[in-house]
Amino acid sequence: MRHSTAAAVVAACLSLVPRLMAQMPGFQNVLGHLANPTAVSTVPSNGDVNPYGVAFVPAGFAPAGLLQPGDILVSNFNNSQNLQGTGTTIVDIRNGQPSLFFQGRPGLGLTTALRVLKSGLVLVGNLPTTDGTSATARPGSLLVIDASGRLVRNFVETQLINGPWNMTVSDMGSTAQIFISNVLSGTVTRLDVSVTSESITLNHAVVIGSGFGHRGDPAALEVGPTGLAYDPFRDVLYVAATLENAIYAIPRAGQLTTSAGKGVLVYSDPVHLHGPLGLTLAPNGDLLATNGDAINPDPLHSSELLEFTPGGKFVAQMPVDPSPGGAFGLRLGAINGVLSFAAVDDNQSNITIWSVEGNQLCLTYGN
Repeated sequence: MRHSTAAAVVAACLSLVPRLMAQMPGFQNVLGHLANPTAVSTVPSNGDVNPYGVAFVPAGFAPAGLLQPGDILVSNFNNSQNLQGTGTTIVDIRNGQPSLFFQGRPGLGLTTALRVLKSGLVLVGNLPTTDGTSATARPGSLLVIDASGRLVRNFVETQLINGPWNMTVSDMGSTAQIFISNVLSGTVTRLDVSVTSESITLNHAVVIGSGFGHRGDPAALEVGPTGLAYDPFRDVLYVAATLENAIYAIPRAGQLTTSAGKGVLVYSDPVHLHGPLGLTLAPNGDLLATNGDAINPDPLHSSELLEFTPGGKFVAQMPVDPSPGGAFGLRLGAINGVLSFAAVDDNQSNITIWSVEGNQLCLTYGN
C-alpha cells in the first residue's frame, strides 16, 4: 500500500466510534501490541532536558513550514542545568531523526500541554520558574506557534490558564475546543476558538472542572490535575487527577457553561495507579496513562505505562524506565499510515516510538 493511500485509510479510521473498535476480535489491549521500539534523544543543541509533552502532526495536516504529517513534537520542561520550569524548546522528530522546531525566550518551562491543530498551528503550555522550585512557579500561558516555528500569539489569562499542565483538543478544522488542566488552581478550562493557518481567535472560555487537589512538590515541582483525554463521540473528558491518584470523567465537557466539579470517578486503583500523569484514549476504547510515582509510589513498578477501561478495569502495564519519575507524556498517532505510539522518558531525555501491530485498528480523533 502506498503511503498516501495508507494515510488516507488512517484518516478515515479517525472518525470511527471507539465502541466499534472495542468489538474487534482478538485485540484485547494496546500495550500488548507494541512492536519495533525506537528510542530517540530529545535533547536539542541548547541542552534542554526533561521532555514532557508529546504530539503527533495529524493526518490531514497540509505539509507547511517545518512540519509534515507523522512528525512527532516533544516539549522540554528543564534547561541544560536541569532546572524545572526553565526549558524553552520543542523538538521535531521525523523518521527517527530529531531537529529543533521552536525555541522561545529563556525560562519558559514548556509543559505536557502540547498539541498540533490541522490548520497548521502548534499549541504549547508553559509554567515558568526562576530557580526550578515550586516556590517560584508562575501561572504561565498558552503559546500559539505557526508551522514555521514562529510565535504568533500568547494567551495570558490567569483566571483561566493557571499553570497549564496538560491539554487535549477537539479539532474541527476551522474551529476547535481546547481543554487545559491547570496545576496551580486545580481546575480544567475549555477554550472555544476559531483558527486559520496563521491565527487563532478566542470566542468563549469557561472553567468546566474544579476542586482537584494540587500542591507544590519538591521532586515533581507541582502535583495536580494533569492528563486529559477527550471522547468526542460521547462528549466526555477524562482527567488524570494526580494527587487523588484517580481518573475522573466530566460528561458534556464540550457543552458545559459552568463547572461540573471533578465529574465522576471512573478509576481508582492503588495497586496499579501511582500518581497518573499523561492520559490518552487507545484504539480499542481503553485509556492509557503514565505513572509519575510522586503519589503512592511502588518501587517494584516504577515509571509505568498503564492501560485500563473507562469502566474501571485494569488491563495491562509496562515500564518506560527502571527508575521512578521517568514516564510523563504519551500519545497515539500515524506515521506514514502506520499506527504508532510514543512515550517520553524524563530520566533519559528521550522518546520511544513503537508501531501498533494490526492495521485494522483505528485512532479516536483529537487525542
